[in-house]
Amino acid sequence: MDDSLYMELIKVALSYLLGSIVGGLVVGRLRGGVDIRRLGSGNAGGTNALRTQGKGFAFWVMLIDIGKGWLATRVIAPFHATQPFGWVAVACGIAVIIGHVYPIWYGFRGGKGVATLVGAALGLDAWLLIPMLLTWLIVVMLFGFVGLGSMLGALALAVAGAVGNWEPRGPLIAFGVLTAILIAFTHRSNIARMRAGTEPRAMRLWLFGRRHGSG
Repeated sequence: MDDSLYMELIKVALSYLLGSIVGGLVVGRLRGGVDIRRLGSGNAGGTNALRTQGKGFAFWVMLIDIGKGWLATRVIAPFHATQPFGWVAVACGIAVIIGHVYPIWYGFRGGKGVATLVGAALGLDAWLLIPMLLTWLIVVMLFGFVGLGSMLGALALAVAGAVGNWEPRGPLIAFGVLTAILIAFTHRSNIARMRAGTEPRAMRLWLFGRRHGSG
């Protein structure tokens, strides 16, 4: 095997292992052995951490999950790479998200990958976050569904990668499309609940200033 290919495979593997360090489960263990997968929605991500454990807990969860995405694409992928933000970065970014969703350290039961996607995109190019976060905010303000905002935010990142003036364009388009599909897959239970009318709503901040409680 070519040495450069061997190094790239190691980077992808390291990114997956890094992604398997799930913030919600790490912080839960440090906070007395709390497993947030047994609480609320049963998800190990930041939204369930906020709903079940509060803002302080959720802050550290988000910091870890965003941070590992950034490390994968900004630190691991460029290491000894001739094209630091090409296909290797895409592979590392996807691997760290898959690690978060299916963590080897925690029985392959992790979160839904949104915060880690934010970190990975931040590592690729911080400007990618603007369409993603704006879309998420607008959707949550209008409809109150965090999951819907996350899915459409990931789709907005994919569109931005396709129409924006980024180089190299091909790897970024692939990253956007593949992560949008992955985020939609991890939110399939949210889709089912929205169709059934049982999906809980976040506090809705309507564009015209009215506030409604969760439903």
